[in-house]
Amino acid sequence: MGGQAKGKKRNKPKRRDNPGGGIVGLTPQERMKVRMHEKAKKKTAEKYSVQQLLEKTEECMDSFAFEMAALFCQRALDLEPTSLQALDMLGHIYSELGDTQKAKGAFLRAVELSPEVGHSKYMYLGQIHTGQEAVDYYTRGIQVLLPALEKQEQSTAGAAARPDEDTELPTMKDVSVAYCSIAEVYLTDLCMEEGAGDKCRDFIEKALQYHHDNPEALQLMASYLFSTERNQEGKEYLLKSVGLWLPAVKHRALSSNAEEDIQVDIPPYESRVTTSKLLIESSEYEMAVDVLEGLLEEDDEVVQVWYLCGWVCYLQWGNAKQLQERERKQEIEEEAVTLKDSARSYLTNAKKLYSKLRCDDLPMLEHVEQLLVELGGEVEAEEGEPVLDEDCEPCSDDEEENGSDAPMEH
Repeated sequence: MGGQAKGKKRNKPKRRDNPGGGIVGLTPQERMKVRMHEKAKKKTAEKYSVQQLLEKTEECMDSFAFEMAALFCQRALDLEPTSLQALDMLGHIYSELGDTQKAKGAFLRAVELSPEVGHSKYMYLGQIHTGQEAVDYYTRGIQVLLPALEKQEQSTAGAAARPDEDTELPTMKDVSVAYCSIAEVYLTDLCMEEGAGDKCRDFIEKALQYHHDNPEALQLMASYLFSTERNQEGKEYLLKSVGLWLPAVKHRALSSNAEEDIQVDIPPYESRVTTSKLLIESSEYEMAVDVLEGLLEEDDEVVQVWYLCGWVCYLQWGNAKQLQERERKQEIEEEAVTLKDSARSYLTNAKKLYSKLRCDDLPMLEHVEQLLVELGGEVEAEEGEPVLDEDCEPCSDDEEENGSDAPMEH
């Protein structure tokens, strides 16, 4: 155009693929990030060994500082990307943080590196998944666990037994717990599958074969029997399960000897919530109260536990009223008043916590409100009322999954 000369077209260097993982072809910002990361890795390697980083990780996990634990564990993996221990710990940390995808990625990487050694990664993967996928992972874990257990028994035959505190060694209890996990899937997710009931019972019986005093297995058998309307037989299993751990826990709580260390095989929190529901269904109200009080001491931010405390007090109040009508005793009347007040207090807290945590279990909320109407309404705020932590995070679907059934489902 006119006398204007065409400017030379500058040839920009084309970005090339970077299959080798180096810095060729990266932008200056990307190269800076890589160099900074490598520098941090080198500095960490100079300061800490992988084992030291994993010890730091474990310390943070023990104090529930899971975000900090994730940082230490990731540093260990930067130094040793194939560390099975680090991958297992990182998967567990992400599970605690609620990051299911990252947890799954860590465990699957461990499976890829060592599919035939270490059962715990399969157990965690089973917990993350549901239905048949969960059963498949648990089954794979058992397939890894049984040969390891057999090999261990052969190696210790005729020799001194290893210390019980060596938690890395597979145990009969590990096998029992794994079979319990499969049985629970058939009792819940796969309960509508053909033959689910028979499979559930078979896996519970296998769990009891490997550990006949496993409270969780005994309780699962109780749940199964209640679900098939064999209530009396189910109650026998339930009371045997609770008898294995509750008396020792109560003794420990009342003991004045702080140094007394009673080893008790206590079922997981969720399992004890089910215990309390089964005890209420069996009219074992006082025992249910003992279990529920222990759960509140352990974690007072679970709506369902507050609801169950209110529900059992409501049922006890109803019995006390009937007894008072027959016997007309002052002490029974006073007990009825106390039970009514306790039920109102527990249910009021359940409703407040439900609102604060923004839960979505409408059947439970409706039952709470119905009971409060019968009891005379919510308790007004007063001195001595339990204070709910305003900084508590909203509950997830998983946290309230057990509470989604109304009102006494197991």
